[in-house]
Amino acid sequence: MSTDSDSSSRGGGPAGGSFREITRDRLLNEMLRSTRQNKGSTWKVLIMDKLTVKIMSSSCKMGDITDQGVSLVEDLYKRRQPLPSMDAIYFMQPTKQNIDIFMSNMSGKRPLYKKAYIFFSSPIQKEWVAHIRKDSSVLARVGALSEMNLEYFAIDSQGFVTDHDKALEELFTENAEGSMNYNSCINTMATRIATVFASMKEFPRVHYRVARTIDASTLTTLRDLVPTKLAASVWNCLARYKSIIPEFPQTETCELLIVDRSIDQIAPVIHEWTYDAMCHDLLSMDGNKYVQEVPNTSGSGTEKKEVLLEDHDPIWFELRDVHVADVRLLPLLSLNVVVCFSNCIMTSILQANLRLHEKMRDFISKNKAAQLHQARTNGELSTKELQKMVQALPQYTDQIDKLSLHVEIAEKLFDIIKEEHLKDVGQLEQDLVFGDAGSKEVIDFFRTHQDISRENKLRLLMIYAAINPEKIQSEKGAKLMQLAGLSADDMIAVNNMRCICAHETKKSSKGGFPLKFEIRKKKRGIRKERIGEESTWTLSRFYPILEDLIEKLSKGELPKDEYHCMSDPSSSFRGISSSMSARTSPAHQPAQSMRSRRTGGTWARPRNSDDGYSSDSVLKHASSDMRKLGRRLFIFVVGGATRSELRAVHKLSSKLKREIILGSSSLDDPPKFITKLKMMSNEELSLDDLQI
Repeated sequence: MSTDSDSSSRGGGPAGGSFREITRDRLLNEMLRSTRQNKGSTWKVLIMDKLTVKIMSSSCKMGDITDQGVSLVEDLYKRRQPLPSMDAIYFMQPTKQNIDIFMSNMSGKRPLYKKAYIFFSSPIQKEWVAHIRKDSSVLARVGALSEMNLEYFAIDSQGFVTDHDKALEELFTENAEGSMNYNSCINTMATRIATVFASMKEFPRVHYRVARTIDASTLTTLRDLVPTKLAASVWNCLARYKSIIPEFPQTETCELLIVDRSIDQIAPVIHEWTYDAMCHDLLSMDGNKYVQEVPNTSGSGTEKKEVLLEDHDPIWFELRDVHVADVRLLPLLSLNVVVCFSNCIMTSILQANLRLHEKMRDFISKNKAAQLHQARTNGELSTKELQKMVQALPQYTDQIDKLSLHVEIAEKLFDIIKEEHLKDVGQLEQDLVFGDAGSKEVIDFFRTHQDISRENKLRLLMIYAAINPEKIQSEKGAKLMQLAGLSADDMIAVNNMRCICAHETKKSSKGGFPLKFEIRKKKRGIRKERIGEESTWTLSRFYPILEDLIEKLSKGELPKDEYHCMSDPSSSFRGISSSMSARTSPAHQPAQSMRSRRTGGTWARPRNSDDGYSSDSVLKHASSDMRKLGRRLFIFVVGGATRSELRAVHKLSSKLKREIILGSSSLDDPPKFITKLKMMSNEELSLDDLQI
């Protein structure tokens, strides 16, 4: 029986493979397959808690699990039928409750299962291992006991979350002072971030945004210290991995940057115009689930069908970061829909080779079944042609279904864009961000657009508040809220923007001059136009601040007064062992060769087929290309990441010749982020002489 973390190093996280692929391989091969001692092994039961169920489902399908000899998946917390002739695999968090349940299952003369293989999602305390070893009846039935060190959720081939939906509430409000929730959230988040590096076999150089004021003579907010405290906690976890995980790197192999939501308050609420963002913003989806209406089997009506918009759908994989206007199927455009865009945009639409239309034509040109379906023949088809048609027809049907799905979604999105006047809303949003509009334009807009929804007015005011916090707290701000007709709850959301806003004015408890926390005093949220990145669409100017930070991190150009490094001697943290210091920075080493993302006609075509289509083909190409990239860059955003930031990661991976992985406490669409702000207290939080 293994009681160390040795399993964390075997087979989990070679240099090649995409982030999600490595995660999936660890779960299937390192955990499930390792329990199959020989080909004749019997079927097993997989038992998981609520967290590990989410971890498993984020990376694996049920078919993947059954392929590894699992015939039944059970809930750890539910009463289960005894299966004394079967072995069980426990994948669970190392908590007292979980271990007590396991001991109850496997102790005594009549255990629920014949043998148990235990895999913990994160490090287990030594006393709990000793507790299991004390019971001889349980110990005799344990086939393996290992730390998987895998406690995160892969949301994308380049993204993960730690499942801390309440991070804003627990870390950025006045209740955080002296709160157990604050420290617990930081520590658990750090543990889960560290397990990412255990899986990837990477040891990062940890950068973090420093508190604006950190000396003992001034006031510092707990929320301003979140990145600093999280970086220290992650570093401690990684130091432990260096000593207990065989083959774990002893020097830095990659870069990690930890920031919080204060770096960019606009990104979570502005309308992002890519296909992925629009779907999640406007369609009331449950995660990646979209409910489609399809004809029922009798053909007399329709029925609802749940479909997943994720990387395994090759059309979604290619179109997710494309501007929504480019996704539109040209033959189905109606003048009533197009009129919601300006004349120049309408002209561009009519002239463009729009993606879905291209895909339909490309599919027919390359698929034998589609060609045979359309062809007029003067004689009988050959046996070989009939065989090819039969073989290709299932893929043909599947691809037509996928195309139909995305045509339906595009139609629905454009209807909403028209009905809610989102082109006008989006134009004002971006004018505010780039400094082309101010309070006068907002007032004029509210007066002339009475039919704009309250939610969209709220989002406009939140953007205004992020750019002009001093004005939103004045009489002018109150009048703007009144003119917009916002509710009391809406006003709380606007006011609470300053809880995650970096330019606050604090007064020392000892009196004296006010302290300004923001280096850029005015118009903090305003972006500069990106040179050389002109777009066909006028509503594509916006980019998240994170995009700039990633580029600076890649070049080793992060401002040293704003971003410190745990291994730098100049770090504001003291007490870090000098043996942990980095000798060199990977950021200054040359990157390896890169991939080039495929966007052409081979969007869903396997290499060895001329008429079949595979839903995983794009992912296979992508994961194969990941092996060519240079050292990885990891970015973690405390307080929720956005779709625009995930898009930036996809884009910059190609541009910077690096595999970039975005992590966060959660992935928030605008409605969800606004709800979280409403749950926060709007009272200010501060503490004196905080010692870290």
